[in-house]
This record gives sequence, structure tokens and C-alpha cells, in this order.
Amino acid sequence: MIPESFKQDLLNRVDIVEVVSRYVQLKKGGANYLGLCPFHGEKTPSFTVSPAKQFYHCFGCAAHGNAIGFLMAYAGLGYVDAVKDLAAAVGMKLPEVRVPSPAQAARKERETDLYAVMDKAMHFYRAQLRQSPKAIQYLKQRGLTGEIAARFRIGYAPDDWQGLKTVFADYEDKALVECGLVIEHEGKRYDRFRDRVMFPIFSARGAVIGFGGRVIADGEPKYLNSPETPLFEKGREVYGLVQARDSIRSAGRVLVVEGYMDVVALAQFDLGYAVATLGTATTPVHVSKLLRLADELVFCFDGDAAGRKAAWRALEVSLPLALDHKPVRFLFLPEGEDPDTYVRSHGKEGFEKLAGEAQTLSQFLLGELRSQSDLGTAEGRARFLAAARPHVQKIAAPALRLQVLKAVAELGRISQDEASTLLDLRTASSYRTTASPRVQKRPAYPLEWKLLTRLFARPALAFEIDRTLLDARLPESAALGELIEKLAQFDDPERLTDAIVAELVQGTRHADVLSNAQAALLELKLTQAEAVSEFHSVLEALKAREPEEERILRSKVLRGVASAEEASHFLKKAQPNSAGRSKT
Repeated sequence: MIPESFKQDLLNRVDIVEVVSRYVQLKKGGANYLGLCPFHGEKTPSFTVSPAKQFYHCFGCAAHGNAIGFLMAYAGLGYVDAVKDLAAAVGMKLPEVRVPSPAQAARKERETDLYAVMDKAMHFYRAQLRQSPKAIQYLKQRGLTGEIAARFRIGYAPDDWQGLKTVFADYEDKALVECGLVIEHEGKRYDRFRDRVMFPIFSARGAVIGFGGRVIADGEPKYLNSPETPLFEKGREVYGLVQARDSIRSAGRVLVVEGYMDVVALAQFDLGYAVATLGTATTPVHVSKLLRLADELVFCFDGDAAGRKAAWRALEVSLPLALDHKPVRFLFLPEGEDPDTYVRSHGKEGFEKLAGEAQTLSQFLLGELRSQSDLGTAEGRARFLAAARPHVQKIAAPALRLQVLKAVAELGRISQDEASTLLDLRTASSYRTTASPRVQKRPAYPLEWKLLTRLFARPALAFEIDRTLLDARLPESAALGELIEKLAQFDDPERLTDAIVAELVQGTRHADVLSNAQAALLELKLTQAEAVSEFHSVLEALKAREPEEERILRSKVLRGVASAEEASHFLKKAQPNSAGRSKT
């Protein structure tokens, strides 16, 4: 581990503009430098380098980091090599690298062990496929070629209760259970996946983190996924992204389908930009991740009631994340069809024609709301306006929001100003009027977002936050908690530079939210004093938002006069958010 003091000294001496300029053509734009992002294809510059803050940020794909991170991401250097490169350029000598602590080494070793177990299991399943005429025949019946099966590393789990015992000598190893490959019940162990075609799920870096198993014969469940493990979290991953990344970039489109076989079948017809959610509803992480990679996001669902219900959930998640320059669409297949069957019947051109005619987010939203109200009556129009309100409020993209507002006003037979007042849009989200449209990634709960953005002016302010005041449902709140935990590891957070903080947020579970917040502060153009003042104003607004009974309870607990029952209630409320050096 490289000493933090050396890193800070290095980043204070390095000019990130000079480093990035070796690889990217930059032009001065105000206080910052702009250029075409080297991490995704674009025609209009959205890549910003700040000489004052010493970090870069792409408002298109959310790439974010300091000079060290840039060399790692662009030049493919390892961490130590990137530091060595920068140190040599400014005449600094890298000190002796510290040996990781036993706890750090143990965590790293354990993670490495789990990845190795998953990789070994994948190779076992692939070998079993070659030895199983039944599984090969099934894939042939589904129209898959050997080339496609190899590209997606498809395998087969034999119909054996302890098939993995042949490849893992120590079948009792707890790593097999920890990875979700083996189930332990009443002292007995057996393979989770049996007699199933196996689809490996890869992380963004190409490591196996989970599996999806499709039953061959009749049986339930039809699809069986790996459980949540230290390596695998369903709500953050999509199937097929590693194989689809290049096609997504060249097509400018990503298609989200529901099944593994749909992804594979579409890839076989040269529609390689499809991915699938992993047996879970669409999440904000899915949408954010895919919008960074593509210019257009298309959700594909069956046209039945279940499909439309799933599409509506995806719409609700997408509303606050949709961008003016990146449309979100909804494709509904004809009854009885799925992507696999439709592409085989109509070919690549037929499928792409259908995808090109997919409803936009606004068309789907307004169509569903219209179908629930009789717009021929005053009561029906009133109901329509009431139903539209929470959805329009969630839209963060300013141009899209305005267009939807105009459409709602026309359908409700009122003026745009009247609609704006009725839908309470003038006060729905104050940060949208002060931040660049490109960084408006978050929905209509501005206080947590404003707190997070202003915090980056002086990170040590994090320890002034009473986290029980935050709405725990919001990603901003979770991101704040994680940042507090990171900052608590430093003896003197006051000394952390913007470049160090930019590195600190990378690799965190909420890196997207944190990096966007740090970049948002850059665009707000506030002085540190102004940002700190606004931070404290937001804290006061959060306290004012708290119900009176909660304020009284908090006061009693802090003064030590609360009853045991009251203290228990308060602690239960605070527990999910307590960490680091927060007041709670």
C-alpha cells in the first residue's frame, strides 16, 4: 500500500490537464477543459477536466477520477504502475510499499478465493456440456450454434446431487456455500444447480460472479439464479453486458430483455446489444449503468398484462434518470411472442424495425394515465391530472419534463401555467435550476442531493450530519453513509484534497451517485464558503422536515431523560444509518 501522504503530495504536484492531454485533445472552456470522452463514443464533448479540483468527469458516461485513475482506466496500468508513471514525471521517488494489514490481506485473499471457485465451477459446467448429448440437443433445438454457446460460456450442470464433488476435492469447503453453488441443509450438502443449462454471469471486469440455470425437462423453477453472495448482487448486474459492450457502443442502443435465452438468440442474429435483468425488477443502478453506455435504452416486454406491469415498474425507475439526449423506449411484443421467437420468425431487420417503432417514455406514461381516466368529463380530467402529478415531478431532464408538462396540460384542457401550479412543479426540486442538466441524475428529493453536493466543498462536514434525518430510501442517503465510513478511516479528513476524494469514491457501491455529486458541485461554481453556507442551510431544512414528535424524542434521548421504551424506539430508527463518526 502506498502511503496516503505520498499520494497527496504526488497529486498536488501533478497537473491532471497535462496528463490527460497526452491522450485526449482538450480545449479551454471557462475554468475547465473540455474534450471528447475517451471512454465512450460521442460527437459533442461531455468530458471535463478541472485544473482547480484536479479530477476529470464525463457527463455522458460518468467516468470520474484523478490523474492516477485516468492512467489506470485509459492506459490500462495497474495502480502502482500508474503512481510510478506520475511520480517519475514530477521527479518523485516511490517509497517502499507497505505490506497490507492482516485484515486487508485476508479480505483480498478471500475475495480472490471466491472468484477462483466460480471460475472453476464455470469450466466444470462447460466440460459437462461437451459430455451431455441431452444438453447439446436442447441447445440445438433452441437454434443455438456452438460459436454462440462458446461466446457466452454456456455449460451444463449434470443431474447429480453432488456433481461438483468431482471437481472440488474439499466439497465441505465453506466457499462453495458462500458462492451459492452448494446448499447446506440439516448437516447435508448438495449442488444448487442440477440438470440445467448454465449461463455464467460476469462482472464488468469479466469475472464470473454468478450463474443462471435453465431447466431442460419439465420442472420448476424454469430459471434458477445464484443467490446474493459477496460477489453477486442481482440489483446491480445484468446478464450479457460483457459480450454486448462493443455492440452497444457501435449501435448506440441497448436492449433490455427478460431471459438469458433471449439475449443469446438475439446475439446469434447479430443483435448483440441485448442484456437481461437477473430475475429481478429493473433498478436505478441498471438504468444508470446502461444509459452511460448507450445513446438509447429500449426495454422489451411481452405485450400481456404481466409484461405491461413490469414495464410500468421500469418506467417509474427511469423517470428521474432519463436524460434529454438519451431517449428511453418501451417495446411490447405481439401476443405469444418473445424476443427469441420473434427474431427467428422475422429476422434481424424485422426485429430492429419493431424496436425502432417502440413507444417513448412519455408516450407510454401518458398512454397509461389516459387509459385510467375519462378525459371527456371534468372529473376524469381532474383524476388524470392528479395521477400525472407524482410522475411528472420525478422527471429530472428539463426539456423532457417541459414537453410532458405541455402534453399533460393539453390533455387536461388547462394552460401550461395552470398545470405547473396544479402539479406543484415550481417547488418540486430546487437543485435542478442551479445545476447543469447533464448532472441531474436524481429525483425529486432535493435536500439529500443538495447536502451531498455541497459536502464535497469540505468533506469533513460529513461528520456534522445526523443521518437519522435522512430519507433512508434514497440512494443519496446510502451514498452519504458510505462516504462517511470512508472518510472515518482518515486521521484528518480536513486535509483531503479534491483529487484524493475523487479516488476515494471510486470502487464504492454508490460510486455513480458520489462521482455525479462531486461533479455537480463543479458545475454549480460556488466558492467553498458559499457551498459550506448552503450545506448548513440544508441541514437546518432537514431538521425542520422532521416530525415534531421525533424532534422531542431525539431531544429526550440526547439529554438522557428518555424511557427505555423511547430509547429503544429511537435506536431502532437510527440503527440502519449509524456508521463512522456520525452524530447518531
